[in-house]
Amino acid sequence: MTDLGDFSDFAGDDPDDSSDADRDEPTADATGNGRSARSESVSETESATAASSADGDAVDIDRDGRDDRDGGDSTDATGPTDEADDLQFDEYDAEPVGDERGVGAIAVSQGLRVSEDPERTALRAFVTAGNRERVRLGKYLIVPYPDDELLFCRIVGLEYAQEFQADDATEIHARRAMRRPADEFEERDFKFMAELEPIAVLFSDRGELKRRMVDRVPKPQATVGEATDATQIKTGLKIPEEGVFLGHLSVGGEKVRTAARPPTIDYRLNDDYTDGDPLVFRHTLVAGGTGSGKTHASKNILRQYLSEERSYEMDDGREVQTAVVQFDPQDEYAQMHDDNPDMDEETARRYEREGVAHGGHDDTVALVPKMAGSSYPGTNHRAEQLEFTIPFSMARDLPWLVAGSSLNDNQYPALTELLNRFFRNYGDSGTYKQFLQFLDDPALKEELHESGRVHEATFDAVKRRVRGVPSGVFDQDARPITELDHQLVRPGGLTVVPTYHLSSSRAKELFVLAVSALLIDDKLSNDPASDRIKETPVVLGMDEAHNFLTDADTVQARKVIQKFTEAAKQGRKERLGLFLITQDPQDIADPVFKQVNTKVVLNLGDEDAIKSVNIPPNLEDKVPYMEKGQMVVYSPDNSEPVELTGLSTCVTRHGD
Repeated sequence: MTDLGDFSDFAGDDPDDSSDADRDEPTADATGNGRSARSESVSETESATAASSADGDAVDIDRDGRDDRDGGDSTDATGPTDEADDLQFDEYDAEPVGDERGVGAIAVSQGLRVSEDPERTALRAFVTAGNRERVRLGKYLIVPYPDDELLFCRIVGLEYAQEFQADDATEIHARRAMRRPADEFEERDFKFMAELEPIAVLFSDRGELKRRMVDRVPKPQATVGEATDATQIKTGLKIPEEGVFLGHLSVGGEKVRTAARPPTIDYRLNDDYTDGDPLVFRHTLVAGGTGSGKTHASKNILRQYLSEERSYEMDDGREVQTAVVQFDPQDEYAQMHDDNPDMDEETARRYEREGVAHGGHDDTVALVPKMAGSSYPGTNHRAEQLEFTIPFSMARDLPWLVAGSSLNDNQYPALTELLNRFFRNYGDSGTYKQFLQFLDDPALKEELHESGRVHEATFDAVKRRVRGVPSGVFDQDARPITELDHQLVRPGGLTVVPTYHLSSSRAKELFVLAVSALLIDDKLSNDPASDRIKETPVVLGMDEAHNFLTDADTVQARKVIQKFTEAAKQGRKERLGLFLITQDPQDIADPVFKQVNTKVVLNLGDEDAIKSVNIPPNLEDKVPYMEKGQMVVYSPDNSEPVELTGLSTCVTRHGD
């Protein structure tokens, strides 16, 4: 006998050593609380039943706590089994009457608020079980107001929440889930919630659908539906109906589908003067890594500017087609002269239905820089080829062409003084070779030093820089670029300046900057040397722009950046648009970069490059994962930031 009781007759190992009387007598648990063995047996049975029920077995427990599954004892001491049947409830059809619309409904359990501060906006929707598989981040949704206005919004978050209070972070739940087939999941056991970002309120104004900023909250339990109307989507995102085609609206790499024909949403850049200047003259940047499809996309866009239907009004009222001048470091853009052999008739008809210009552009000329010791093969296209040279006379107005390597602030004025003196003596016919001979005159050096105009040490430094210019750049056996303004700029024409064949990066820079400076100076001048350039809308395209427009500490680099900054600032007024293509957007000088309105961003792997393009964070996170041809377009004066899928078939020839 102990304080806990007498256990002398207890035989725990003998299953038969028990009686009905023993079951009805209370026993003591470890805490000293008395309870009957019968109640403990019921509790054990209920626990076992709960475990079996969790595995999906249907188990009934009678009043005595016994298991009433098939195969068990169907009677007890109190009566027949019909009593258990009498306790069952009748089944009723609980399915709702009517057809369901949309994907879910606005929920208020965790707040319902729209605010001028996006951080304080709380807008969530419950997504019904049958719709959950097709709901994705970024999808566009419509929520109706009672007065027929619509809230246009986007999914920015998705989560499963508990429907019933339970702890599923247990060994039993985990092992049960591991045994369950992958496709066996009961959606109704959980709530599926979508977090929404309100974009605009859509309303009808005299039959025309318009948008305004979000200024009202939707009603609780308002139906949330997927946006499938093309007009609603374009209005909600502020996408123009007409303009330059860039691609099709997409979410997560999948094109947005509508009930219209065609079912896709075409994205276009504003191309008229209704809401300001056409965006082509407010400059475009195409950024993408190697293999991202930036050249493919650039060809498709530039081809739209060369369409016969596209023209722009000049100050004198004339409607003039655009001229495109494209610098080509990889010898790819002259292929735009040729049709794409991979384009079938069905694709061509689809492009025509969507108003996409396609096919080779006949008016394409390869304006080839002539350099001693280099030759241009030009075998991968059928465009006309015309050689040109840079006359040394251009250095009169562009001293940095002969700067060679870096010049400091003292040396640049000295170079200008020497060039002015040289051209006074030789005139515009003076050559680079004659200038070198001019600098070899010791009497000139002594005269300038004694007069205090140029110190002798500075004179020697300038002379070394001038001799550092690549040989064979100036005054070659070809027509000077200054005499080819009508070939360089042609309304509706494409001029490609290939530099792939040139022997050094310095030579490439000289040719590109000489031609671009000629264009920019005549476009911005009130007294241009070429009326053709002044009076024609020009798109100046530059591939690998980071090589030519990078910020630097040298005088000539600052002069180049200054010239392109002026072009970017005054371009809209003078009908001059920059079209910059690069894989290193972070290297383009800020004064030029800040003037770019439209940014087309393809796949970029470098974090600094992604940060530099300054697109919204939700789209910035997608950039490293985008497939070839996928792009983000950020053009604040044209539309909301969007994701696009470009044309899979290039509109002109592309590649080998």
